[in-house]
Order: sequence, then structure tokens, then C-alpha cells
Amino acid sequence: MTISIGAHVDQQDPIAEAAARGTDVVQFFLGDPQSYKGPVVAYDGGAAKLRADAETAGVTIFVHAPYIINVATLNNRIRIPSRKLLQQHMDAAAEIGAAGLIVHGGHVNASDDPAKGFDNWRKAIEATDCKIPLLIENTAGGDNAMARHLDRIAGVWDAITQADGHEQVGFCLDTCHAWAGGIQLSEAAARIHEITGRIDLVHGNDSRDAFDSGADRHANFGAGQIDPDELAAVVRAADAPVICETPGGADQHKADIAWLRDRV
Repeated sequence: MTISIGAHVDQQDPIAEAAARGTDVVQFFLGDPQSYKGPVVAYDGGAAKLRADAETAGVTIFVHAPYIINVATLNNRIRIPSRKLLQQHMDAAAEIGAAGLIVHGGHVNASDDPAKGFDNWRKAIEATDCKIPLLIENTAGGDNAMARHLDRIAGVWDAITQADGHEQVGFCLDTCHAWAGGIQLSEAAARIHEITGRIDLVHGNDSRDAFDSGADRHANFGAGQIDPDELAAVVRAADAPVICETPGGADQHKADIAWLRDRV
């Protein structure tokens, strides 16, 4: 089995960042992940040059949408700007030739009916021109999250499959989030495949905190609480490209990539 394994890098020069890690797949943000300001392409030469240079170098790129996007919420003052921001990042990611745009599943408030959050996801898909695959990522915390627990992920998927354009919606499985969110890694890939029919990308991360802690704290491989064999097994079972979102720079990422390559 040959799985592409890369890392989350700075967007200034992702081609050089890929080379520094000995990989052909990277992920980055286009702008501030905590801001409603639109995407920014920082690459020298702009979007067209980045697309061309990535193709020439044989580097596959993924874009992570801002963390603040929450299209599931019933709060109009968050949901409407979130949809706008999602489309802006979708457009920008498509322009640079990204293979996918990753977005977190979002959440509703404790007093809200989760079904309304599911339906807001359907509406968001219908409102979004998905020029490239939109990959919904499972999250670690929050009892009212749309993508922490398997039953909520199933609810989201049941809703979005009713939307026009749902064929462009895929899934990103984060190993730290699954562990910290209370999904048994031994069954995570199989269950996600059953629910969604696909896993398009893996965020490969160890977890600083305990199983079902709800804490989103990534760790380098072997430095966290996930059993190494379990971690390798879920990556193999997912059978998708891997982005390591682990702490550190090129040297630490090279070590994490090598650690995972040795085991999968």
C-alpha cells in the first residue's frame, strides 16, 4: 500500500515547504483561520503561479478553511457570514488548483434541535458552488457538534445527500479528533465509510489528551496517548492521502512522516 503522507505548512511557499519535508502533498490556510476576512494568496506571483508551480513540481495541495466557519448554527449572524466565507475560500482554493477544501462540521447550541443543524448543512451545500471537493472534518469537542459523534455525522450526511451538488462533498478523518471525540479508532474508518461512502483525506495526528476527553490538542506521533498500532491501522483502513497537522517545523514533520511511512 502506497499512501501519500504530507503536512500542514505555511502558505508563503508551499512548494519549498513540501520539498523540505520530502513530500508531494501539503495543506495550508489561505489567510487567517480565525478571521472573517476573505482569503489571501501570499505566494509570490499569485494564484495562477502557485497552481502552475505546484503542477510542475508534482505537489498536491489541500486548503483548510477558517476554523470560525459554522454553517450549521441557527444564529444568522454567524451562519450567513460563514456561508459567504466558505464560498470565498472555495473559489480561492479552486483557483490555485487545490484537490479539496477542508471545513469543520460546526455545531448548534445546547437548546437547539440538532436536526435543524443538519438541515442547515443541506442548505449550505445547495448555496455553495463546490468547484472542488468540500471535505467535512470530524471535530474533537462539544456535545452539540455536528461531526464529533458518529450519529451526528450520519445526520449531517443524510441531510446533505438531499442537496443538489452533494457528490462534491467528501470526508476528512482526523485521528486526534476521533480519539478525543470518543470514536474508537479500531472502527473509525469502517464506520465513516459506511456512513459517507468515502474518506478523501486523513489528518494524521497523535493526541495529547485521553480518549473521549473532548480536547483538540495534537501531538507528534509517539508523543501522545494513541496506541501506535491503532494509529497506523486507522490510516491504513482509511486508504487516503494523509496530512500531518503535528507540532513543529520541517524537521519534526519529516520525523512524523517517516514514523507513519514505516508503519503503513
